[in-house]
Amino acid sequence: MAAVVLGLSLVSAVPATADHGRAFPTEFALPNGFLPEGIAIGREPTAYFGSRGDGSIYRVDLRTGTGSVFSQGPGTSSVGLKIDSRKRLFVAGGGAGNGRVVDARSGAILKSYQFSPDADTFVNDVVVTDKAVWFTDSRKSVLYKLALGRGGSLPAEAITVPLTGAFVLTPGVNNANGIAETPDGRALLVVQSNTGKLFRVDPRSGATEEVDLGGEVLTNGDGLLVEGRTLYVVQNRLNTVAEFSLNRGGTSGTLVTKVTDPRFDVPTTVASFGKKLYLPNARFTTPPTPETTYNAVSIPKP
Repeated sequence: MAAVVLGLSLVSAVPATADHGRAFPTEFALPNGFLPEGIAIGREPTAYFGSRGDGSIYRVDLRTGTGSVFSQGPGTSSVGLKIDSRKRLFVAGGGAGNGRVVDARSGAILKSYQFSPDADTFVNDVVVTDKAVWFTDSRKSVLYKLALGRGGSLPAEAITVPLTGAFVLTPGVNNANGIAETPDGRALLVVQSNTGKLFRVDPRSGATEEVDLGGEVLTNGDGLLVEGRTLYVVQNRLNTVAEFSLNRGGTSGTLVTKVTDPRFDVPTTVASFGKKLYLPNARFTTPPTPETTYNAVSIPKP
Protein backbone atom coordinates (compact mmCIF):
# COMPACT_ATOMS: atom_id res chain seq x y z
CA MET A 1 0.00 0.00 0.00
CA ALA A 2 1.20 3.50 -0.79
CA ALA A 3 0.81 4.73 2.77
CA VAL A 4 3.13 2.03 4.06
CA VAL A 5 6.04 3.19 1.97
CA LEU A 6 5.83 6.80 3.04
CA GLY A 7 9.10 7.79 4.67
CA LEU A 8 11.08 4.80 3.48
CA SER A 9 13.91 5.54 5.90
CA LEU A 10 11.52 4.83 8.74
CA VAL A 11 9.93 1.66 7.37
CA SER A 12 11.50 -1.74 7.89
CA ALA A 13 10.30 -5.09 6.65
CA VAL A 14 10.58 -7.92 9.17
CA PRO A 15 11.40 -11.34 7.68
CA ALA A 16 8.79 -14.00 8.33
CA THR A 17 11.45 -16.19 9.92
CA ALA A 18 12.73 -13.54 12.35
CA ASP A 19 12.81 -14.82 15.93
CA HIS A 20 14.85 -12.81 18.40
CA GLY A 21 13.38 -14.36 21.55
CA ARG A 22 12.70 -17.88 22.69
CA ALA A 23 11.92 -20.46 20.04
CA PHE A 24 8.16 -19.86 20.02
CA PRO A 25 6.23 -20.13 16.75
CA THR A 26 6.19 -16.86 14.82
CA GLU A 27 2.90 -17.69 13.12
CA PHE A 28 -0.04 -19.85 14.15
CA ALA A 29 -3.48 -20.62 12.80
CA LEU A 30 -6.78 -19.49 14.29
CA PRO A 31 -10.01 -21.35 13.51
CA ASN A 32 -11.46 -21.04 10.02
CA GLY A 33 -14.19 -18.41 9.92
CA PHE A 34 -13.17 -17.06 13.36
CA LEU A 35 -12.99 -13.34 12.39
CA PRO A 36 -10.36 -12.33 14.97
CA GLU A 37 -9.77 -8.78 16.12
CA GLY A 38 -8.65 -8.40 19.75
CA ILE A 39 -5.70 -9.99 21.51
CA ALA A 40 -4.64 -10.11 25.15
CA ILE A 41 -1.51 -11.60 26.75
CA GLY A 42 -0.77 -11.57 30.46
CA ARG A 43 2.26 -12.67 32.44
CA GLU A 44 2.11 -16.23 31.11
CA PRO A 45 2.84 -17.34 27.52
CA THR A 46 -0.85 -17.54 26.68
CA ALA A 47 -2.72 -15.41 24.16
CA TYR A 48 -6.47 -14.81 23.99
CA PHE A 49 -8.30 -13.82 20.81
CA GLY A 50 -11.85 -12.56 20.45
CA SER A 51 -14.16 -13.33 17.52
CA ARG A 52 -16.05 -10.46 15.97
CA GLY A 53 -18.43 -13.13 14.67
CA ASP A 54 -20.08 -14.98 17.55
CA GLY A 55 -17.91 -13.53 20.32
CA SER A 56 -16.12 -16.75 21.25
CA ILE A 57 -12.66 -16.50 22.82
CA TYR A 58 -9.79 -18.64 21.59
CA ARG A 59 -6.85 -19.44 23.89
CA VAL A 60 -3.39 -20.22 22.47
CA ASP A 61 -0.22 -21.54 24.08
CA LEU A 62 2.48 -19.27 22.64
CA ARG A 63 5.11 -21.95 23.19
CA THR A 64 3.46 -24.34 20.75
CA GLY A 65 0.93 -22.30 18.79
CA THR A 66 -1.84 -24.75 19.67
CA GLY A 67 -5.15 -23.57 21.03
CA SER A 68 -8.89 -24.02 21.37
CA VAL A 69 -12.08 -22.09 22.04
CA PHE A 70 -12.46 -22.05 25.81
CA SER A 71 -15.28 -19.52 26.18
CA GLN A 72 -18.28 -19.73 23.87
CA GLY A 73 -19.51 -16.39 22.63
CA PRO A 74 -22.92 -14.85 23.29
CA GLY A 75 -23.65 -14.53 19.57
CA THR A 76 -22.41 -10.94 19.39
CA SER A 77 -18.91 -9.60 18.77
CA SER A 78 -15.88 -9.74 21.02
CA VAL A 79 -13.42 -7.13 19.81
CA GLY A 80 -10.90 -5.48 22.16
CA LEU A 81 -9.55 -7.65 24.99
CA LYS A 82 -7.32 -7.07 28.01
CA ILE A 83 -6.33 -9.35 30.88
CA ASP A 84 -5.52 -8.29 34.45
CA SER A 85 -3.30 -9.81 37.14
CA ARG A 86 -6.31 -11.68 38.56
CA LYS A 87 -6.69 -13.58 35.27
CA ARG A 88 -9.86 -11.79 34.29
CA LEU A 89 -10.46 -10.96 30.64
CA PHE A 90 -12.26 -7.69 29.95
CA VAL A 91 -14.04 -7.92 26.60
CA ALA A 92 -15.42 -5.10 24.44
CA GLY A 93 -18.73 -6.12 22.88
CA GLY A 94 -18.76 -4.09 19.67
CA GLY A 95 -22.20 -3.30 18.23
CA ALA A 96 -23.96 -4.94 21.18
CA GLY A 97 -22.93 -1.88 23.21
CA ASN A 98 -21.70 -3.95 26.12
CA GLY A 99 -18.70 -5.42 27.87
CA ARG A 100 -18.15 -8.53 29.89
CA VAL A 101 -15.63 -10.01 32.28
CA VAL A 102 -14.51 -13.59 31.62
CA ASP A 103 -12.54 -15.91 33.86
CA ALA A 104 -9.36 -16.57 31.84
CA ARG A 105 -9.02 -20.02 33.45
CA SER A 106 -12.52 -21.46 33.10
CA GLY A 107 -14.10 -19.27 30.42
CA ALA A 108 -17.03 -18.48 32.69
CA ILE A 109 -18.63 -15.04 32.44
CA LEU A 110 -18.11 -13.28 35.75
CA LYS A 111 -20.05 -10.09 35.01
CA SER A 112 -21.73 -8.34 32.09
CA TYR A 113 -22.36 -4.63 31.60
CA GLN A 114 -24.70 -2.89 29.16
CA PHE A 115 -22.97 0.40 28.40
CA SER A 116 -25.18 1.86 25.67
CA PRO A 117 -28.99 1.69 25.63
CA ASP A 118 -29.31 2.31 21.87
CA ALA A 119 -28.12 0.79 18.61
CA ASP A 120 -25.79 3.66 17.68
CA THR A 121 -22.80 2.18 19.47
CA PHE A 122 -19.63 0.19 18.93
CA VAL A 123 -17.70 -0.66 22.08
CA ASN A 124 -14.31 -1.17 20.51
CA ASP A 125 -11.37 -1.48 22.87
CA VAL A 126 -10.40 -1.65 26.52
CA VAL A 127 -7.51 -0.94 28.89
CA VAL A 128 -6.96 -2.05 32.49
CA THR A 129 -5.40 0.38 34.97
CA ASP A 130 -4.76 0.07 38.70
CA LYS A 131 -8.05 1.69 39.66
CA ALA A 132 -10.37 1.17 36.71
CA VAL A 133 -11.08 -0.52 33.41
CA TRP A 134 -11.88 1.78 30.48
CA PHE A 135 -13.74 1.06 27.22
CA THR A 136 -13.99 3.15 24.06
CA ASP A 137 -17.08 3.62 21.93
CA SER A 138 -16.35 4.33 18.26
CA ARG A 139 -19.73 6.01 17.70
CA LYS A 140 -19.98 8.18 20.80
CA SER A 141 -17.89 10.89 22.50
CA VAL A 142 -17.64 8.90 25.71
CA LEU A 143 -15.56 6.38 27.61
CA TYR A 144 -17.10 3.71 29.83
CA LYS A 145 -15.47 3.19 33.23
CA LEU A 146 -15.54 0.21 35.54
CA ALA A 147 -14.24 1.58 38.83
CA LEU A 148 -12.47 -1.25 40.65
CA GLY A 149 -13.03 -1.62 44.37
CA ARG A 150 -10.92 -3.10 47.14
CA GLY A 151 -8.99 -6.13 45.94
CA GLY A 152 -10.02 -5.36 42.36
CA SER A 153 -13.70 -6.05 43.01
CA LEU A 154 -16.02 -5.35 40.10
CA PRO A 155 -18.59 -2.56 40.34
CA ALA A 156 -22.32 -3.09 40.08
CA GLU A 157 -22.60 -0.63 37.19
CA ALA A 158 -20.42 1.21 34.71
CA ILE A 159 -19.90 4.98 34.64
CA THR A 160 -20.19 6.91 31.37
CA VAL A 161 -17.55 9.65 31.07
CA PRO A 162 -18.21 12.23 28.30
CA LEU A 163 -15.21 13.32 26.24
CA THR A 164 -14.75 17.08 26.01
CA GLY A 165 -12.13 19.42 24.59
CA ALA A 166 -10.14 18.62 21.46
CA PHE A 167 -11.82 15.31 20.60
CA VAL A 168 -14.61 15.88 18.06
CA LEU A 169 -16.89 13.09 16.89
CA THR A 170 -17.02 12.82 13.10
CA PRO A 171 -19.39 10.87 10.84
CA GLY A 172 -18.49 7.21 10.52
CA VAL A 173 -18.00 4.19 12.72
CA ASN A 174 -14.33 4.39 13.59
CA ASN A 175 -13.92 7.34 15.90
CA ALA A 176 -12.43 6.45 19.31
CA ASN A 177 -10.71 3.09 18.93
CA GLY A 178 -7.56 1.86 20.68
CA ILE A 179 -6.90 2.94 24.24
CA ALA A 180 -3.85 2.78 26.54
CA GLU A 181 -2.42 4.42 29.65
CA THR A 182 0.18 7.20 29.54
CA PRO A 183 3.69 6.31 30.76
CA ASP A 184 3.16 8.16 34.07
CA GLY A 185 -0.18 6.40 34.66
CA ARG A 186 -2.05 9.67 35.16
CA ALA A 187 -4.04 9.78 31.93
CA LEU A 188 -5.30 7.75 29.01
CA LEU A 189 -4.43 7.74 25.31
CA VAL A 190 -7.12 7.21 22.67
CA VAL A 191 -6.62 7.01 18.90
CA GLN A 192 -9.34 8.32 16.60
CA SER A 193 -9.19 6.06 13.56
CA ASN A 194 -11.01 8.22 11.03
CA THR A 195 -8.93 11.35 11.68
CA GLY A 196 -5.61 9.70 12.54
CA LYS A 197 -5.30 11.80 15.69
CA LEU A 198 -4.13 10.68 19.13
CA PHE A 199 -5.67 12.20 22.25
CA ARG A 200 -4.67 12.41 25.90
CA VAL A 201 -7.69 12.02 28.17
CA ASP A 202 -7.94 13.23 31.77
CA PRO A 203 -9.65 10.27 33.47
CA ARG A 204 -11.19 12.48 36.15
CA SER A 205 -12.92 14.96 33.86
CA GLY A 206 -12.93 13.42 30.38
CA ALA A 207 -11.15 16.50 29.02
CA THR A 208 -9.06 15.72 25.95
CA GLU A 209 -6.08 17.31 24.24
CA GLU A 210 -4.42 16.24 21.02
CA VAL A 211 -1.03 14.60 21.47
CA ASP A 212 1.75 16.32 19.55
CA LEU A 213 3.21 13.65 17.25
CA GLY A 214 5.37 16.03 15.24
CA GLY A 215 3.01 16.05 12.29
CA GLU A 216 2.58 12.26 12.08
CA VAL A 217 -0.96 11.11 11.27
CA LEU A 218 -2.14 7.73 12.53
CA THR A 219 -4.22 6.80 9.50
CA ASN A 220 -6.31 3.68 10.27
CA GLY A 221 -5.03 3.72 13.85
CA ASP A 222 -6.40 0.72 15.74
CA GLY A 223 -4.85 -1.11 18.72
CA LEU A 224 -2.48 0.73 21.07
CA LEU A 225 0.20 -0.69 23.38
CA VAL A 226 2.32 1.33 25.81
CA GLU A 227 5.40 -0.22 27.40
CA GLY A 228 7.48 2.19 29.43
CA ARG A 229 7.70 5.28 27.25
CA THR A 230 7.24 3.33 24.01
CA LEU A 231 3.92 3.51 22.19
CA TYR A 232 3.03 0.99 19.49
CA VAL A 233 0.15 1.88 17.15
CA VAL A 234 -1.35 -0.67 14.76
CA GLN A 235 -2.42 0.95 11.49
CA ASN A 236 -4.63 -1.85 10.29
CA ARG A 237 -5.28 -1.37 6.57
CA LEU A 238 -1.79 0.05 6.10
CA ASN A 239 -0.32 -3.23 7.44
CA THR A 240 1.97 -1.17 9.64
CA VAL A 241 3.00 -0.87 13.29
CA ALA A 242 4.26 2.61 14.20
CA GLU A 243 6.56 3.02 17.20
CA PHE A 244 6.74 6.33 19.08
CA SER A 245 8.78 7.55 22.01
CA LEU A 246 6.48 9.41 24.42
CA ASN A 247 7.19 11.90 27.14
CA ARG A 248 6.08 10.74 30.59
CA GLY A 249 2.83 12.66 30.54
CA GLY A 250 1.87 11.42 27.10
CA THR A 251 1.40 14.94 25.74
CA SER A 252 3.92 14.47 22.93
CA GLY A 253 5.65 11.71 21.02
CA THR A 254 8.36 11.25 18.42
CA LEU A 255 8.21 8.67 15.67
CA VAL A 256 10.96 6.07 16.06
CA THR A 257 10.15 3.66 13.24
CA LYS A 258 7.41 2.05 11.20
CA VAL A 259 7.40 -1.71 10.76
CA THR A 260 5.67 -3.82 8.14
CA ASP A 261 5.79 -7.54 7.43
CA PRO A 262 4.80 -9.61 4.38
CA ARG A 263 2.63 -11.77 6.66
CA PHE A 264 0.46 -8.85 7.77
CA ASP A 265 -3.10 -9.06 6.40
CA VAL A 266 -4.86 -6.15 8.09
CA PRO A 267 -3.63 -6.66 11.67
CA THR A 268 -5.83 -4.88 14.18
CA THR A 269 -4.43 -5.08 17.68
CA VAL A 270 -1.17 -5.88 19.41
CA ALA A 271 0.08 -7.50 22.61
CA SER A 272 3.55 -8.43 23.73
CA PHE A 273 5.39 -11.25 25.41
CA GLY A 274 9.12 -11.17 25.98
CA LYS A 275 10.86 -9.59 23.02
CA LYS A 276 7.99 -10.09 20.58
CA LEU A 277 4.83 -8.35 19.48
CA TYR A 278 1.84 -10.52 18.57
CA LEU A 279 -0.84 -9.41 16.13
CA PRO A 280 -4.02 -11.10 14.80
CA ASN A 281 -4.75 -10.70 11.09
CA ALA A 282 -8.35 -9.54 10.79
CA ARG A 283 -8.33 -9.74 6.96
CA PHE A 284 -10.91 -6.97 6.57
CA THR A 285 -10.31 -6.89 2.81
CA THR A 286 -11.13 -10.60 2.41
CA PRO A 287 -14.83 -11.57 2.18
CA PRO A 288 -15.53 -13.74 5.24
CA THR A 289 -16.92 -17.24 4.86
CA PRO A 290 -17.08 -20.17 7.29
CA GLU A 291 -13.96 -21.54 5.57
CA THR A 292 -11.91 -18.33 5.45
CA THR A 293 -8.54 -18.92 7.11
CA TYR A 294 -7.17 -16.66 9.84
CA ASN A 295 -3.93 -16.49 11.77
CA ALA A 296 -1.78 -14.46 14.13
CA VAL A 297 1.86 -13.57 13.71
CA SER A 298 4.70 -12.37 15.89
CA ILE A 299 7.47 -9.94 15.07
CA PRO A 300 10.53 -8.90 17.06
CA LYS A 301 10.09 -5.64 18.94
CA PRO A 302 11.75 -2.94 16.82
